[in-house]
Order: sequence, then structure tokens, then C-alpha cells
Amino acid sequence: MTAAPAVRAAGLDRDEFAAWLRLLETPGLGRASARRLLAAFGAPQRVLAAGAGAWREVAGATAAAALARPAEVVDTRLQAALAWLDASPQHHVLALGDPLYPPRLLQTADPPLLLYVQGSLALLGADSLAIVGSRHATPQGLEDARAFARALGDAGLVVVSGLAQGIDGAAHAGALDSRAGTIAVVGTGLDTVYPKAHRALAARIAEHGALVSEYAPGTPALPENFPQRNRIIAGLSLGTLVVEAALRSGSLITARLASEAGREVFAIPGSIHAPQAKGCHALIQQGAKLVQEAADIVDELRGQRRPLAAPPAAEDTAPADADPLLDALGDTPATLDALQARCGWPTAALSARLLEMELDGAVARLPGGLFQRLHRG
Repeated sequence: MTAAPAVRAAGLDRDEFAAWLRLLETPGLGRASARRLLAAFGAPQRVLAAGAGAWREVAGATAAAALARPAEVVDTRLQAALAWLDASPQHHVLALGDPLYPPRLLQTADPPLLLYVQGSLALLGADSLAIVGSRHATPQGLEDARAFARALGDAGLVVVSGLAQGIDGAAHAGALDSRAGTIAVVGTGLDTVYPKAHRALAARIAEHGALVSEYAPGTPALPENFPQRNRIIAGLSLGTLVVEAALRSGSLITARLASEAGREVFAIPGSIHAPQAKGCHALIQQGAKLVQEAADIVDELRGQRRPLAAPPAAEDTAPADADPLLDALGDTPATLDALQARCGWPTAALSARLLEMELDGAVARLPGGLFQRLHRG
């Protein structure tokens, strides 16, 4: 029997990829239910094989009914995604637990289960800083975003933003003139550019940086998706710089998510009379670091900029019943710090492996940051 062809850069065959898409793209299911099902049954194919009764027990009647219904949109998205992946060697998809999955994003509370990437995969693990701000920026704000992005890029920080009008676009443009490059995290499938005015900019980013989305090709610009992508912008980055923002702003959501993930938050001050400065001033009052030049950020992050260790090579990993990490875990729940002390793995590698084992049903995550080995019958 001929094996299904692999999906680029993910270590998935197409049947596995189809199972991921059914779990993630089924209308009415939702990310939280998908995570509960994966935690209970493991890989997506095992979830689908469990059946409606098991789905109902784990995720509730609404989620079970959604997954049981035929969904034409899933087939449409699958065909669009496969066509997109086949269109270029620079088109990739990464599943949670893949060795190439961004380590910093993996350490956040809600990492995407699948990531689509167009461009350089290497940038996803690089030292980076998010630059966000108003879509209705002032000329000075746009110039500040370009100048900071260019200077930070020349200092070796990849600039992450959201491809929106205003500050985001200026930050990407400035970073493209630097040596480090830029990552654009978008709220659509990567076969769509939104806003359309940024088509040329998106093409430059794809060539010299990376476009990233958790949404499958074929996903249009839906308003609810853009706040969700902010957690990815914050999660990929060592910190977030807010250039201009009103008091009620998506940029402040990104700053809050960065803070919740333990990342630094920076803000550029402005006139007390300018509406676009009020969000930055509020962040500074709440503890964000006031910055006047890029060097302020570079100096603040100096101690955090160290090479991220790659997870152990797949060929060096023992089978699940003789896994050295399971041996280190033993039969008593342990914290991440305790496991790190026992096995000596870097934090990023250890977190990636634990998530992979959790999805495989070998490890359970308990309240209080504890992990427990599960013995299979």
C-alpha cells in the first residue's frame, strides 16, 4: 500500500493533515473543545475515531454534534490548503510539537495547534520584537515605527507585526530595510492579503521574511479573527513596542497578552493632547517601559537574547515506553523546573516534548503547573 504523500515541513501525511483540518475547521467546534478532545484522545485521527459518544463525554453535546455533522467548508478548506501547499516550496504548515514550531510561542497559554507559514521558517525561532499601533497613525507615528523597526532590525531583532494599515505597515517596511527581516501575522488564510493595499508589502515580506497564520488557506477576512492573531504576535516576541494607540485599541490587547506571557512591554510617549498617545500613556502608567530610542529596547532585552536550543533530534528520542523524559517523570507529579533539573533539557525543548506527549496521551497536565505520567493499559 502506497503511503500518503507528506505535507511540507510538518512530518504529516495528507490523511493526518485532513484530520487536523476537520478538528480545527469544523463550524461550531471551537479551539477550546478541540484542545479538550486532543488532550483526551491524542492525535486528531484518534479523536475522529473515538465517535460521537466519546466526543459528547469529553467536550459536550454541542461540540459532539458539530463534529458529527458533514461540513462542506472543511472539504473546501482542505482542497484550498493542499493547493496552497503544493504551489511553492516556501509554503509550510507546522503542527504543535513539530521540531520547527516556534519555541517562544510554544511557551504561551494558547499556542495555535497548526501554523501556516510562507517564507523563512528560521525567522520563527529568532530573537524578535513586536511593533504594533494605530491604524490611523499620525505622520510622526509612522516615521517612528519605520525608524525603530529599522534600528531594531539592524541590532538583530526580527520585527513582528500584523500587516494592518498604519503602524503595522510602517514597521514591516522599516524592518525590510534592516538586516534581520520581519514576520507578519495575519488574520486570514495565506492565500488572501488583507488589506488589499498591502499586497506588494506582503509579497516583499514573503520573499525576505515570513507570513504566518493559524487560519487555513481559503479563510476570508473575518473581524473576529484579528484579535485572535494578536496573541501570536505577542507570543513570538521577546517584547511588544506600542508606538501609537487609542485607549480602546487592539494594540493594547497585544500589550496585555505580552504581559500575561511574561514578555516586556514598551511604549513611546506623545503629547498629552493627542488621542493616539493616550493608550501609550496608560501602558506607561501600568508599568510599561517608556522608550525614546531603539537602544532603550536593545539594552533592556540584552539579558534575554540567547540562542534557543533546538529540541532533541527525532532519531535520538526513545520509544514512548522507554522514553528518558518519562523515566525522569516517574510516577509522581512534577513541575517543569523539577523535570528540567532531572533531565537537563533546555526549557524550550522540554516544553515541546511535554506538549507532544500530552497530545499523545502519555502525560497529563495537572493544576498548579504539574505534569503526571499516564500508564497505558
